[in-house]
Amino acid sequence: MRSLLPSLALLVAASSAFAAEAKYELVPDFIKPAEGRKTIGNGHGEIAVDSAGLIYVSVQEKDAGLQVYDQTGKFVKALKLPNSLHGFVIRKTTEGEFIFAAVLNEQRLIKCTLDGTVVMEIKADDFPAAQGKTKDGKNALKLTNCDVAANGDIYIVDGYGKSWIFQFDKAGKFKQVFGGPTQKVAEKAFANTHKIFVDNRYAPARLLCLDRGNNRMFHLDLDGTNPQMIADKGLRNPSSASFHGELMCVAEIAGRVSVWNKEGKMVAELGANDTKGQTNTPGVKPEAWRTGIVTSPHGITFDGKGNILETEWNQFGRVLRWDVK
Repeated sequence: MRSLLPSLALLVAASSAFAAEAKYELVPDFIKPAEGRKTIGNGHGEIAVDSAGLIYVSVQEKDAGLQVYDQTGKFVKALKLPNSLHGFVIRKTTEGEFIFAAVLNEQRLIKCTLDGTVVMEIKADDFPAAQGKTKDGKNALKLTNCDVAANGDIYIVDGYGKSWIFQFDKAGKFKQVFGGPTQKVAEKAFANTHKIFVDNRYAPARLLCLDRGNNRMFHLDLDGTNPQMIADKGLRNPSSASFHGELMCVAEIAGRVSVWNKEGKMVAELGANDTKGQTNTPGVKPEAWRTGIVTSPHGITFDGKGNILETEWNQFGRVLRWDVK
């Protein structure tokens, strides 16, 4: 990956306004693509880290699979999974550690072992007909993300459709649906609720909703009730999030990565890009990438040490990493 800003002084990514509370340092040119590739491939998905520290990146290209890298950014392997894992998480359950993924182009959820073996799926026909079908009987779902609660319940959001949030039990049996165009939070219906996550920083746990169409973040109780606003001003279209300790990092597709504390205060701002035409687009070419400056953050994760990895909506594929100081 080409670096246009060689100065090591620019590798400190936390802005001075938040430096007293959270500090991160960029790890430049972190990802090393597979042999024979200049970049990792078309990115429109998510990134996650398993308990062993391996890094998983979804790539939207034929036969690309779910790419796996080690902690140094070296390519390890690609799992033979669908190429439209728009949103996925890696979670430990009572049965072991699994990948739960929303397959956007196929409108289904899959549960896989870490070697890519599918052990369960929730098919398009398992969703309630009222939300899952158009009036002429066609599939209306556009599933973008999922997460799993401590009791095994699975939450799936129709983020590119009508922003319905579906709740299934751990066996894949439908329980309820909420959100969508009929439920309002602060007088606004859900809109392009891009991704949702179970936020275990609280007791009881809450459901984080990244309501990108309304440029806001809020919590719900796990039954879909009791909305609690986190932020609805000053955001850059929040698209994904991850948790570590009491912190939450957020990928904002209009050009920023932010870090928030449990009280809903932003404590760090990373990689902010204010250049017109370089954010919320997949078309920024590698020669225009700038060291430590994001383009269109789409997926994000903390690793086990609290370091931040972010993957971008970019036709060439781009991953940035900031290590906690």
